[in-house]
This record gives sequence, structure tokens and C-alpha cells, in this order.
Amino acid sequence: MRNLMQKSLRILLSLTVMAGLPASASAGSDSLLPAVPEAQDRYSATQGCVEPTAEMRRNHMEYILHQRDETVHRGIRTKQYSLEQCINCHVSDAPDAPRYKNDEHFCSSCHSYAAVRIDCFQCHADRPVKTPGMNSLSGHVESDNKPAALSAEPHQALATEVISHD
Repeated sequence: MRNLMQKSLRILLSLTVMAGLPASASAGSDSLLPAVPEAQDRYSATQGCVEPTAEMRRNHMEYILHQRDETVHRGIRTKQYSLEQCINCHVSDAPDAPRYKNDEHFCSSCHSYAAVRIDCFQCHADRPVKTPGMNSLSGHVESDNKPAALSAEPHQALATEVISHD
């Protein structure tokens, strides 16, 4: 069922992009399309988003799922397609900014429109997360996009400890 909804959203957004319709509707507009809030930040000084807008509209869920698998299953952490970085750019950090359950939240604006349930924010923050090491231009963590190396040492120590207690 979830795959069907994702495919439906992808088709809907693809048709919107291909038809040349506006990406967002202004407040009070008679458009049937969702009002998508403008990004609050940029990926870099020369690049607005990690991919062109039309590409992100069609395939963002693929990027996020791939990033999730790389991070959770393989321990590879990069920032380019991380949900945290999407939120840092596209969601306001103002105290009164909409939360994900509100249709005015960046993610919810389209997901509600397309009747796609978001379960990301049961674990992840729906507001920007500012962490040490962020650059001053965009609040993004500076990264060379190389995966973080995982060390086997903690796992070996734990395994040794467990074995010695048997």
C-alpha cells in the first residue's frame, strides 16, 4: 500500500512538473496545487538544493530511503540526502513555525495534498537542528561527502566481554 501511495505521489508531482504548472500556490490563490513554502536556506553558496527542483519533486523519497539504508544498515553517514539537512534548509526554525502535522509544514504541504502518511518525524526532528561544525552561510554541516568510517574495535571489545562472562 505504501509503495502504491509513493508511486501515486511521484506520478502526480511528475505530471505537475511536466505540465509546466507552478510549483507552489500563493496564499489565497485559487490553484488546486498545494502551497509549498520556500526554502529557508541553501545547500551551498552556489547551489540552492542538492538536486534540481523537478528532480527532487519526483525522486526525493528514493534519495531519503537510500540514505536511510546506507546510514542504518551500513553505518555510512553523508549529508547530501540526509533528512536532517532537508529540514535544515526547508523548514523555519522560528518558535511559531508549523510542525509536521500542520499542512503549512514544508513536508506536510505536499504529503497531505497527496494523502501520503509521513512517519519520519516519529523519530526525526521536524525543525532545523543546529549542531557544532556548521558553516555560517547555510547552517549545514561542512562535509566532503565521504562516508564516516566505522571501527570494529567497540564491537570486538563487547564481544570479548560477553564471551569472558559466559
